[in-house]
Amino acid sequence: MSAHPAAGRAQTRGGIPLDGAQGPWLPRFKTAIGLLPRAARMAYEVSPGGVAGLVVLVLASAFIPPAIAWVGKAIVDSVTAHDASAAKLWIGIEVGLVAAMVLLTRSTQVLRQTLGARLGYDVNAKILAKALTLDLADFEDPTFYDQLTRARREASSRPILVVTETFDLAKSVLMLGGYAALLFAYSPLACLALAIASLPATFAERHFSQMAFRLRNWRSPDTRRLMYLERLLASDDYAKEIKVLGIGPVLLERYRTLGQRILEEDTGLAKRRFRWGTLLSLVATAVYYGVYATMVLAAAYGSITIGEMTLYAAAFRQGQQSFEAILSSLGGMHEHSMYLSNLYGYFDRPAREAANARALPSDAALAPTIRAAHLVLENVSFRYPGAETWALRNVDLDVPPGKSLALVGFNGAGKTTLIKLLLGLYAPTEGRVLLDGRDLSTISDEERRATFSVVFQDFARFQMTARENVGFGSHDHIDDEDRLTRAVERGGASALVQGLPSGLATQLGKWFEGGVELSGGQWQAVALARSMIREDARVLIFDEPTAALDAQAEHAVFERFRELTRGRTSVLISHRFPTVRMADRIVVLDHGAIREAGTHEELRDKGGVYARLFELQAEGYR
Repeated sequence: MSAHPAAGRAQTRGGIPLDGAQGPWLPRFKTAIGLLPRAARMAYEVSPGGVAGLVVLVLASAFIPPAIAWVGKAIVDSVTAHDASAAKLWIGIEVGLVAAMVLLTRSTQVLRQTLGARLGYDVNAKILAKALTLDLADFEDPTFYDQLTRARREASSRPILVVTETFDLAKSVLMLGGYAALLFAYSPLACLALAIASLPATFAERHFSQMAFRLRNWRSPDTRRLMYLERLLASDDYAKEIKVLGIGPVLLERYRTLGQRILEEDTGLAKRRFRWGTLLSLVATAVYYGVYATMVLAAAYGSITIGEMTLYAAAFRQGQQSFEAILSSLGGMHEHSMYLSNLYGYFDRPAREAANARALPSDAALAPTIRAAHLVLENVSFRYPGAETWALRNVDLDVPPGKSLALVGFNGAGKTTLIKLLLGLYAPTEGRVLLDGRDLSTISDEERRATFSVVFQDFARFQMTARENVGFGSHDHIDDEDRLTRAVERGGASALVQGLPSGLATQLGKWFEGGVELSGGQWQAVALARSMIREDARVLIFDEPTAALDAQAEHAVFERFRELTRGRTSVLISHRFPTVRMADRIVVLDHGAIREAGTHEELRDKGGVYARLFELQAEGYR
């Protein structure tokens, strides 16, 4: 297997080195174990009663196995003494103890499953809630997606495993204490042998656990790529183009190649783990039978009774297993905490700074008169994280209240980036964005959302009902029939909604049963309607609002443009000049900078970039 590109440099996640070979073992172990209380708190918050129930069941089940071993001695002694009545009594007690153990074991399994399911759901909900607090730039960062993949991968299992591993550790310690007390009467040296025999296999297991952790962390990008290939091959979003292009077999071969490589890595590690684990476990078995032989000989020479031999042999064997369980639990807790460091690393990712949360005016206060917003960009520059070139550079722009601005330029000129800065989705690298004279970064999310209504070029197509697709534009009004009707009409989707089998209640998209698929233009009409339901918005932003509409629908939008933007500030991106020329001011962006600005007539007469673009498009209609 080729070396991973990250090999050779120390990586950390949540304070724990990803490379298990780096750093002293004890500090890393302490750091890992330090994460466990957080997992315990998560479990207790989800189900205090479930955690308390596990404590009771584990404590109760810890004392039964030593008791069964002692009862076994009593049964053998009764048999050798030919005391039938005593033998019957002890057999009855052993049956009762075994039945109690079965009941406790089954109850513990059910409680663990229930608590695990609830905790997994709760952690996944926390992951999604955390995602809502992050910036758009986070979602455009591959490193973030690796972190998110690792967090979600561990969410459903690791927290509950930490909790149950802790209880198993406590149970094993209690059981070992009981067995050690029984065994000490035979030989303190036997107790020492019990402990030493299990150490080699345990340390080997810890080593391979760290290797598995490191391998999975390094492989996060490959895991995401595998998931992406699955979506390409099994999603209606790509099905028709993949079939037309005939690239299905190519993508499938990539999936198989990547999957095979991952499988080979896991298989290789599993084989090495098996070989060393088997060899070192045989060492522990040899020690057991060495001690067991001394017990048999002691019984043969009459130093101990047959019952005592049975008791000590069972105590040693079960004690050895308990000690192995303790070491395994400690190693497991270390392993789980390493994986939890991925989850907590995600939870601890800095959220965007909270803006001042001033009270938002009610709809009743806003509805009578909508005050148009004043937008200003002061020497704004923006560069994407990790990029060397500027997406925007030294942009100064003033959009007076109630005026409309059109952004024109080639693809990649920075138009959509500027829109995202206006919306507060990005923070400027340099300069500032002002809304009515206030820095946009100091305005609460709630007020920003109430101020802007936007239609993106890559708008969302929710696989939900038409009502939800429109109503999500202002969720508080999703049941307001009058507002919904106005939004659908203004967005040019009236005929579409009327033609749906169940009107606004119709399921859109083909992901779920009974869904109706729409054309690209129909989806865009729904997206326009979604922006129109936010009637109190002071700024309307359209990013290619008619790109997928037919000529008739596009003309209808043009006709309503003045009406839709009346009393509001508006910003428009379009490659279609019949739309652009309606704006009060047009700005031409080129390589992230403003090259030209003016009205349609001014820019056409100037004979610059805008005039050339206009003539090129006009030529196509002659």
